[in-house]
Amino acid sequence: MMDASVAVTEQENVTENILGGKKVAVVFVLGGPGSGKGTQCSNIVEHFGFTHLSAGELLRTEIKSGSENGAMIDNIIKEGRIVPSEITIKLLQEAMIKSENDKFLIDGFPRNEENRAAFENINLSPDFVLFFDCSEEEMGRRLLGRNQGRADDNIETIRKRFGVFEESSLPVVEYYDSKDMVKKINAAKPIAEVFEDVKTVFQMYCPKHALLNQATQMPSRE
Repeated sequence: MMDASVAVTEQENVTENILGGKKVAVVFVLGGPGSGKGTQCSNIVEHFGFTHLSAGELLRTEIKSGSENGAMIDNIIKEGRIVPSEITIKLLQEAMIKSENDKFLIDGFPRNEENRAAFENINLSPDFVLFFDCSEEEMGRRLLGRNQGRADDNIETIRKRFGVFEESSLPVVEYYDSKDMVKKINAAKPIAEVFEDVKTVFQMYCPKHALLNQATQMPSRE
């Protein structure tokens, strides 16, 4: 069991950065398309008080804005390519600065080594990387079965997305794994079981009132 003092130290291990002098704790959330990381991020937000920043959602919001920048992003995504690092990082920075929170899940980023290096250039590194590991077969089944009206959920584009993830994103996971910064989750299991594994990883971020509630609800051994 992790010593309480160690947990506190890890929780307070935040980094000075250029976000207007704001100190933040960051967890990168990576996994292939259809790995279920978005669903688990929602659970983490609810139970552990993080703010969920989806790189993909920020990009889609920019597209919907009708801006010139949004039109360029739209074309890049339709071609199955990765959006340039500076665009995504700028959107992430703006979101973190505007938020009143200091704990962030950054979902779906960095997607490649260029993204990773560019993010580190803003003098910010993750506490750890949460990696949802799932087979392409299972992820493909999930993507084809969902109905979100997304243009990138067709067989041809799904195959391209799998190829991009394997070629570009897995090296990012391997880089952080070499630094013992990756928490790997078996994402092929049912949602509830996956979250049980996730909760084990995030116990150090559990709000104090929740810890007190757990302690008072423990059965007596008398």
